[in-house]
Amino acid sequence: MQPKPRANGTTVTEFILLGLVETPELWPLVFILFLLAYMTTVGGNLSILAAVLVEPKLHTHMYFFLGNLSVMDVGCISVTIPSMLGRLLAHRLTVPYGACLTQLFFFHLLAGVDCFLLTAMAYDRFLAICQPLTYSTRMNHSVQRILVASSWACSFSNALTHTVATSTLRFCGPNVIDNFYCDLPQLFQLSCSSTQINELLLFALSFIMAGTPMALIFTSYINVAAAVLRIRSAEGRKKAFSTCSSHLTVVAMFYGTGMFNYMRLGSTKLSDKDKAIGIFNTVINPMLNPLIYSLRNPDVQAALWRVLTGRRPAA
Repeated sequence: MQPKPRANGTTVTEFILLGLVETPELWPLVFILFLLAYMTTVGGNLSILAAVLVEPKLHTHMYFFLGNLSVMDVGCISVTIPSMLGRLLAHRLTVPYGACLTQLFFFHLLAGVDCFLLTAMAYDRFLAICQPLTYSTRMNHSVQRILVASSWACSFSNALTHTVATSTLRFCGPNVIDNFYCDLPQLFQLSCSSTQINELLLFALSFIMAGTPMALIFTSYINVAAAVLRIRSAEGRKKAFSTCSSHLTVVAMFYGTGMFNYMRLGSTKLSDKDKAIGIFNTVINPMLNPLIYSLRNPDVQAALWRVLTGRRPAA
């Protein structure tokens, strides 16, 4: 991509986020819908976290990662939606340059941790089903902490790299982002300097952050499927697969939308599809995760019922 001409040497100090609709008459409807979605997501994920904390049956390694995933989902949606609701309420579409980069950093930080947590959950299922005799030694509290700490460290490095690289770009107009939050593809489109290195960096790091975990998850579940098919009992096979189906559904949604959004070299033209993918990444995925994990899991359902009714777990 060639550098774009500068506009009289001016420098952009704020961006205009058009949001999902440009018609002011529809803003109240968008505000209500996204406020409800935000409250549902936060309530659902915090309920899952509470269930994991209060239910003794859920004090396992798998649900430890699920509790962390719920916290990340609350963080991801809180990075984007409250600021959008605030702009709609104030009828002010501008966001300062620094706030835009801050949002970019935290969104990629929390989404990156999600990537590695999903991988850790797949590894946990692999050990539990394929190597049950050594599970307790290979997946203990120390390993849990190491996996979570590594997830944060790798994601922090990724988010910081993108934020620093983006801060070196020049923005001299226009400054209109046709979306409801700041993200790399939209900022690349507005830059008046070359973004070729930034796009290559985005593709390479996306491959590391998404491609490598996907390969590990795929490998884990190939081994899991082979082990489950060797189980003679139909009930045993059903039970084993049911512990993995929820996780596989979340993985498919999370990685599918993420790779479409970030692993497209040279795609400078953005469309309404990018808005839809953005909504899926920031709203739909975090909102559906609690439903997916509780839909076919009686232990989670029972724990959620106790959380909602205030009953104490049985001794």
